[in-house]
Amino acid sequence: MTDADYMRRALTLAKLAEGYASPNPMVGCLVVKDGHIIGEGYHHKAGQAHAEVNALNEAGEAAKGATLYVTLEPCAHYGKTPPCAKRVVESGVKRVVIGIVDPNPLVAGKGIAILKKAGIEVTVGVEAGACSALNEHFLTYIQTGRPFITIKSAMSLDGKIATRTGQSKWITNEAARADGQALRRSHDAMLVGIGTILADNPRLTCRLKGHPHQPDIIILDSQGQTPADSQVFACKERHVIICTGLNVAKERKEALEAAGAEILTFSTEQQGDTSCIPIRSFLEELGKRQYTSLLIEGGSQIIASFIESGQFDKIITYIGNLIIGGTQALPAVGGQGIEQLKDAVPLHFASVEMLGQNIKIIAYNTKSEGAYVYRNH
Repeated sequence: MTDADYMRRALTLAKLAEGYASPNPMVGCLVVKDGHIIGEGYHHKAGQAHAEVNALNEAGEAAKGATLYVTLEPCAHYGKTPPCAKRVVESGVKRVVIGIVDPNPLVAGKGIAILKKAGIEVTVGVEAGACSALNEHFLTYIQTGRPFITIKSAMSLDGKIATRTGQSKWITNEAARADGQALRRSHDAMLVGIGTILADNPRLTCRLKGHPHQPDIIILDSQGQTPADSQVFACKERHVIICTGLNVAKERKEALEAAGAEILTFSTEQQGDTSCIPIRSFLEELGKRQYTSLLIEGGSQIIASFIESGQFDKIITYIGNLIIGGTQALPAVGGQGIEQLKDAVPLHFASVEMLGQNIKIIAYNTKSEGAYVYRNH
C-alpha cells in the first residue's frame, strides 16, 4: 500500500466522529510497520484523547521505528489534552505522514517543528484535498471566527419549493431526503426562519437510524412569534436558540424560555417592510459560542438573506423530477433578487450526482472567506 492508501484509511476513521468532534476537527490516525497496520485511532469527541494517542496506545511498544499517518498536523499545545506532537516523539516512530497543516495559531507548523527537531522524517500534503474537505467546517471556522455555512435546498426542476397552494411534500424522492438527513447529522446547528415554523411546525430532527447527532436548532424570529408548543421543543437532546428583536415583550420571551428556548436579542435592521436579524452580528455570536458549522434549511426568504449578503460557503441542491410552474409558486430563493447579472453570486460546481431520478448538486461560493473552501478540495 502507498502513503495515499494509508491516508485514505485514516480519513475513513476520522469520519466516524462526524457530528461529535466539534468544535475540534475530525482526525484519523494509523501506525504502520513492515507493511502492516499495528494501530488505528480517531478523535471521538472534544475533550477526549486525540487520534494519535488512540492509535499509538493500540500499537504499544511496536510503534518504535514505525510510520505514523495522520490526517491533520499533531497539536503542539496543552488544551483539554496534552500535545500530541510530544506523544508522537515519545513513541519512537521514525516517520510521520501528515495530510494538512493545522491553521490554528496554536499549532500552525509548531507540531511539525517538534517532530523534525526530534529527528523524525516528516512528509506533508498526502491526500491534502480530501483532508481539507473532511474538515472544511473546522478550517473555515478557525480562519474566519464564524461557522461554515451550508445552504440546503430541495426544489423542482423549475426551482420551486412549493406549489401556489403551499404543497411541498414531496418534491424530492426518498434517497434525496435521506441524503439531506445526513447533512443534519454533520452540522453543529440547523437554522430556519419563523415562516417555516409557523407553516410546517417541523420537528427538525435527524431521523437516521441509530442515535445520530442532533444539531442544535436556531430560529430567526425577530417578532418572537414561535409558538411555545412547537415541535422543535420535543427533542431534548439539543439546544434551541430563538433570535429576536429588541421590541419583543418580556412575557413572550419568558414563555419561550419556559418551553426550553434560549433567547438571543439583536438590534434588527430594516429590509423593505421587514425587520430582520443582522446576519453578520448573528454569525459573530455563533462563532463566539464555538459553532463551527451551520445548516440553513430555509425557508425561501431566509435562504435569500444569506445568498444576497454573500454569507454562505456551500450550497447543496436537490432537484426532484417534477415541474411545478406558476408565478405564484414559492421559489427556492425569495427576496428582492439582484438587478444586474454582475452582482450574482459566483459558484464553483464541485459535483453532480444522481439519486435515483433526482439530482444532487454541490457548489461553493467562490467569494466566501477562508482559504480552506472549494479551492483546496
